[in-house]
This record gives sequence, structure tokens and C-alpha cells, in this order.
Amino acid sequence: MKKNIMLIIGGSFSFMASILHIAIIIGGSEWYRFFGAGEKIALMSEQGSWIPEIITMGIAAILFVWGLYALSGAKVLRHLLFLKPVLVIVSGIYLIRGLMLIPVFIIIPDQVDMFSVWSSLASLFIGLAYAVGTKQEWLYL
Repeated sequence: MKKNIMLIIGGSFSFMASILHIAIIIGGSEWYRFFGAGEKIALMSEQGSWIPEIITMGIAAILFVWGLYALSGAKVLRHLLFLKPVLVIVSGIYLIRGLMLIPVFIIIPDQVDMFSVWSSLASLFIGLAYAVGTKQEWLYL
């Protein structure tokens, strides 16, 4: 049975993003700032609040599950429940996240920095990997 390389790539990037979010928790407030979480979250982290860590761990968990679904769709892992709709939804979320830069760039261009550009491009790339891989497997999901 042939494995779907696009879903493997998309899933691998989801796993890497999950690990990055865990690293941000470990890195603390400066990492929250660098990775665009905002000053409010960074200050909460500096003040010892658990809220930034809980939110970030939740995001890491979601990204990890998305990676599992990609590998399931790629036939690396067993077939997970609701595989087809989950892959469609994940593809859409990544693509929307990637394309959100366009209206932001048009409406409030002073809010666009290099982090925004690179994170949007990464999201767009991952979303395309999920979408193409899902389309390739559509009949078999």
C-alpha cells in the first residue's frame, strides 16, 4: 500500500509546530514575544500566570492530533474516526491562516512583520500539503 507523501509532509510539519509550541512554553516570555503571541501573553508569563502555558499546551496538543490524522490519511497509522472531515477541516484552517495575511496587509500594513509573513507562508504550505494529500486519498478515506 503506497503512502501519501503530501500528508506525511503536512503531518510532519504539524508535529514540528507542536514541538515548537512546547519549546515556547519552556522558553518563556521572550519566546512568546518572538513568536508573536503578543505583549499581554508575554507579561502574563512573566508574572507567573498559567494561562499562557495552558493555551500554548492546548495548541500543541491540537497540532499533534492533526499530525496523527495526516499520518492516518497517509496510511502510516490506522484509520482514525472522522478521518475525511477532519482532514478537510484541518486543510481549511491552515489555508485560511495562511491567507489571512492578505487582508491584514491591505487593511493594516503596519501590523505586518517578517514573523507574520513567514508564519503565514508556513501555514499556507502546510495547508496545501494537507489539501493535496487529502484530494489524492479522497476515494480511500
